[in-house]
Amino acid sequence: MAIFSLWVINKAGGLVYQRNFADGLAPLTSNEYLVLAGTLHGIHAITSRLSPMGSSSGVQVIEAETFKLNILLTVTGTKFVLLTSLTDTTADSVLQKVYDIYADAVMKNPFHTPEMPIRSEGFDTRIGSFIGTGQT
Repeated sequence: MAIFSLWVINKAGGLVYQRNFADGLAPLTSNEYLVLAGTLHGIHAITSRLSPMGSSSGVQVIEAETFKLNILLTVTGTKFVLLTSLTDTTADSVLQKVYDIYADAVMKNPFHTPEMPIRSEGFDTRIGSFIGTGQT
């Protein structure tokens, strides 16, 4: 099992946090990450309306040939995205713990402005300790 990357996307589709944890992903520029986050936000919005059974929370997992993309949508519209290996079975619990860390380290910070990039050393340190070290 490998966790490749973590993204946090605000409710408007902007990438507010991105961190890589393992080798295996193609190197991307910060602009390419922003474009990918916006595209994923759009796909998520479209898939939430496609359900033949009524309302849906949108896509939760996208599986490719070499990785899985797991999405946790919060009640505030913030999306937590985890890129993992195909064999990973812990993504849901990891995303829930990341959300808990976010709520504790970011949302309780009186200097953080909602929907803006996350610049919290406490959040970054706790995520690094929980998932592993990595490159930002």
